Amino acid sequence: METREAVANDLLRAAARLSLWASRLASFDVPFAQARLLALLDELGPARVSVLAEADHCSQPTMTTALQRLESAGWAQRVPDPSDARASLLSLTPAGRDTLEAIRDARAAVLSPTLAGLDEDEVERLRDAAAVVEGLLQRVAPPSQAPTPQTTPSTPTRKDV
Repeated sequence: METREAVANDLLRAAARLSLWASRLASFDVPFAQARLLALLDELGPARVSVLAEADHCSQPTMTTALQRLESAGWAQRVPDPSDARASLLSLTPAGRDTLEAIRDARAAVLSPTLAGLDEDEVERLRDAAAVVEGLLQRVAPPSQAPTPQTTPSTPTRKDV
């Protein structure tokens, strides 16, 4: 019987390969790094640059530059942080949310023809597997719980677009 660590490794590798494959073949006019950052903003909600940098495993200056590109495109906005008037929070604009949705639709369009070749039992198993993965994610990182520098897990995490 496989160890849980082996299952974890297999699951992470398969999910990453599937996500990268769909992104490579999908047709959208957004650089992948920007698409990934849009997804991170969507996942974390309004967040400080420091939180986003930590979640993306990059420096604050690198994250600031990436966020400035999103802001220039009209996809992200800064608002004052209600808990600290000196800081600001970044979040998606409606245009950013629309862009992210278009990217996700383009990626799904790449995968859909492959899923069409599966029988109903295989599709149901995939649906069940996706529900299990979502359940795992809900236990470790509920959507409403944006990480802060004090609570962000020390293990690498990254949300695929």
